[in-house]
Amino acid sequence: MSAVDAFNKHGRSLTSPPENAAPLQPSDTEQVRQVTRAVFVGGEGDLHVQMLGGGVVTFTGVPGGSLLPLRVVQIFASGTSATELVGLW
Repeated sequence: MSAVDAFNKHGRSLTSPPENAAPLQPSDTEQVRQVTRAVFVGGEGDLHVQMLGGGVVTFTGVPGGSLLPLRVVQIFASGTSATELVGLW
């Protein structure tokens, strides 16, 4: 039997739950394939990113198991020690 989606008629927005997810591989040269709505950090550490708006920032000491509501276009390998990253959109 197929899964039932009781909310399939509701509009999607940045406040609705993500519908897709994929592992993220930090890279100093490549952007993510899909701009995220959030990033799950499985293993604690620092997260060095470029935001959709162009800003570059490092989130330091992010605890493992964190879900950060970030619209990122790139996660840099340099400066990122957090692991098990998953992008949600």
